[in-house]
Amino acid sequence: MSTAKQEEIGLQTLHDVAIRTLALCYPPHVQGQVTLMCHSENATYRVDTPGGHRYALRVHKLGYHQKADIESELDWLSALQASGIRVPRPIIGLDGHYVQHAEVGVGKELNMVLFNWVNGTEPTADIDVSAFMRLGAITAKLHQHSQRWKRPADFRRIVWDHQSMVGPKGHWGNWRDAVNLDSNAFGLIEEVLQRVDHELASYGQDDKRYGLIHADLRLANLLVHHEQTHVIDFDDCGFGWYMHDLASAVSFYEHHERLNDWIEHWLAGYAAVTRLSEHDIDMIPTFIIQRRIQLLAWTGTHADTRQVRNLGPNWAQQSVNLCGRYLKNELI
Repeated sequence: MSTAKQEEIGLQTLHDVAIRTLALCYPPHVQGQVTLMCHSENATYRVDTPGGHRYALRVHKLGYHQKADIESELDWLSALQASGIRVPRPIIGLDGHYVQHAEVGVGKELNMVLFNWVNGTEPTADIDVSAFMRLGAITAKLHQHSQRWKRPADFRRIVWDHQSMVGPKGHWGNWRDAVNLDSNAFGLIEEVLQRVDHELASYGQDDKRYGLIHADLRLANLLVHHEQTHVIDFDDCGFGWYMHDLASAVSFYEHHERLNDWIEHWLAGYAAVTRLSEHDIDMIPTFIIQRRIQLLAWTGTHADTRQVRNLGPNWAQQSVNLCGRYLKNELI
């Protein structure tokens, strides 16, 4: 599965598919006005019913996940909800299944899932750095659940190892195709990746370090409503290093002047739930630089998106600068 190889489908087609699927696959009480909220890997729509209820419809990107992978994601959500962790709840279709599909061409099907609406606002580090403490604590609870949960025998999710993240055939593309990246920096980045590979080989993948993770657990994927916090967007969940969830927490802002404060508060929140080893903490710079290079690849396969344009022309060079700091042991 590689983002670079996926076929793009126009927004109008996606919108039409969303409306048609709601009408054909779900009961009348969840049908209503469909409004696009965001479009990245998937297209996510808000559904407002005449009765005043609201739902979220996720239309999966063609080829990004197979139906069985999505069903496994929903299995984890169900188990998390049963354990008391607040996550979105899928809505069952008329056929008794959570994952629906629609044809968009010969042999091409889009998968879709309708979720209950989660009220809340995203916490921001610009307002209160303690938001990272909340994020760290929730991440620790997810990791504890991952380590204890007995997964179904047919459970299958994406693998986030070194090659699938930053290798030439990575899930999000090749970092060499990153927007605004000077080819003169290739040698430096390759040197960094060699060191990262060596560090990860030494760190290993035992059950306390590697397992089922969210893989994109940023502040943007928390919704806070009064005293309740929901974790959303498990679309990229899969098997990877637990400490990758810390690296994901600072995605796109690894160069920010408050990086150390964010990490300190995240670690404090995590430690309030369960402990990390010294080796885990020592690996933080390695996971952060690996994630940043993974995001370089992502910009290459999402060059036409608003998210990438908003990064600005200097983001790639900031990434190169971070690579230089990593090799000098000055990243954090």
